[in-house]
Amino acid sequence: MNAKIISTGSYLPEKILTNSDLEKMVDTNNEWIVQRTGIKVRHIADGESTSDLAYKAALDAINKIHLDPLDIDLIILATVTPDMPLPATALFVQEKLGAKNAFCFDINAACSGFMYSLSIANAYIKSGTVKKALIIGAEELSKITDWTDRSTCVIFGDGAACVVLEATDDENRGILDIRLKSDGAYTNLMRVPAPGSIKQCSEEVIKNREIYIKMLGNETFKMSVRHIASISEESLESVGLNFSDVDCMVCHQANKRIIDAVVRRIKIPAENAVITVDRHGNTAAASIPLALDWANKNGKIKEDDILLLNSFGASLTWAASVIRW
Repeated sequence: MNAKIISTGSYLPEKILTNSDLEKMVDTNNEWIVQRTGIKVRHIADGESTSDLAYKAALDAINKIHLDPLDIDLIILATVTPDMPLPATALFVQEKLGAKNAFCFDINAACSGFMYSLSIANAYIKSGTVKKALIIGAEELSKITDWTDRSTCVIFGDGAACVVLEATDDENRGILDIRLKSDGAYTNLMRVPAPGSIKQCSEEVIKNREIYIKMLGNETFKMSVRHIASISEESLESVGLNFSDVDCMVCHQANKRIIDAVVRRIKIPAENAVITVDRHGNTAAASIPLALDWANKNGKIKEDDILLLNSFGASLTWAASVIRW
């Protein structure tokens, strides 16, 4: 029993923040942003919650295949920007969809959240516990971005995307391998210090801007390329494949320079790597499914193609998966 992706969907908020807009907010310019990140625009949620974005992405995915929400057994929502600390945002999505027969929960693994969620759903399907699952990545990073910090505010955007997983008896199709790694020694690389059990919400915490993303960008960049390449090679080798077999690589869209460096390191044709960071920015857990849906909609993926999905997330998580489409 394997799990295969039978549909993809996405949703992006209408409001667009351009690099020219950012030039008016902080000391930066379009040329620097494009050169350093590859990002040109990002979408910003205005009056919509994370669960609203997730619901609309899920609806896009299930409507394409006319899936009855009552036939969904599992909903996993990957996010670092939940509607609220309690309850899980996946429950709000379940209610909006009317997926009354599903069990639901959230996953926080930063930018690797979608991959971690995919792995969990894959295990449920392979065990026979679940037949159909929704895996959603949804983020409103604009809500935890310090718009006075020019080193981080140019990077992040909002959005959501979803895949529908289904059980298949074809052992040569679907998710052929998926593997996850993490290292808690690097929790300083990227964090939102408060509010939490260490630092509760207070006037001092707000004054010190500890409710926003803090990131050591250069250190993260250096580690990401090596880890992405290594775990991708492990995943491919486990199913008897190598980088020359990859038809399409969907990498976490954090920074175009990172993706370009991965392409050079693993020596795949540049055209085989999906690039959407220019139009979405870094959307954390929504990044890979957004790029995957874009590739699917634009004919970049064909039946029987070998897909390589890989991610690198804050502080420190990374993952890879090999999929036969």
